[in-house]
Amino acid sequence: MLESNNAAAVLLQQKVGTKPVIRLASDLGVENQPDVPSLALGSGLVTPLDLTAAYAVFPTLGYRVHPRALVSVENADGDVIHEVDSTREQILSPQVAFQMVTMLEDVVARGTGASARQWGVKGAVGGKTGTTNDYHDAWFVGFNSSVVVGVWVGFDQPERIIAGGTGARVALPIWADFMRRTVRRLPAEPFAVPDGLEPREMCRVSYLRAVQSCPTYTEYFKEHDDIPSKLCPIHEGTFKQETQRVVQGVLSGIGRAIRGIFK
Repeated sequence: MLESNNAAAVLLQQKVGTKPVIRLASDLGVENQPDVPSLALGSGLVTPLDLTAAYAVFPTLGYRVHPRALVSVENADGDVIHEVDSTREQILSPQVAFQMVTMLEDVVARGTGASARQWGVKGAVGGKTGTTNDYHDAWFVGFNSSVVVGVWVGFDQPERIIAGGTGARVALPIWADFMRRTVRRLPAEPFAVPDGLEPREMCRVSYLRAVQSCPTYTEYFKEHDDIPSKLCPIHEGTFKQETQRVVQGVLSGIGRAIRGIFK
């Protein structure tokens, strides 16, 4: 389900607990986050480098890659005289990381990052906008299968960038321009689906199992996920789907009645 909902984010953090959120952020390289409900909204301080590195965990399917300023050094003859090894460690399972990739793809497909397509970004990409109070900071961090790029816009001493200076309006165009140029040197492929995920066709409107006339998208579920079993009640289905929907409604009504008896 694609929804930029602050209340839902805070409620989810309260449900799982703030300490596990802080612990995971630290594992991703985002240190010293505050133990407050507003952490779910991004109230902690973070550098552009750390945040960009954290997002790299998703397209790498769970691996944290430590940033390095130099990859290699060559002499005048083009011989490599020094290489800096990259270090990485697995933080998330490939299945969880890929589920995050699909959610961040949705942000670009039809969320706050949708203007990336208007700026000429093509192919499989994901990302997230960010905007702080009074438009003091504007963010966009996004990726394809080859590169992860973070853009921050703001002032050394906090002040409003411009009225309405959101991440989508101010930071995303810079990101899009860089991505268009970079893809020429680092071609990207579609994100590979790891083993252990089950695709299901879902309705874009009801976010339940799709019937024949639903506008659809594919959701990926891992083992032990709560997979929706109800059919979309909004759109018209086949005779078999309509019959199944009636049966589901009857069983749901019986369940409610039984619960009422034992209250």
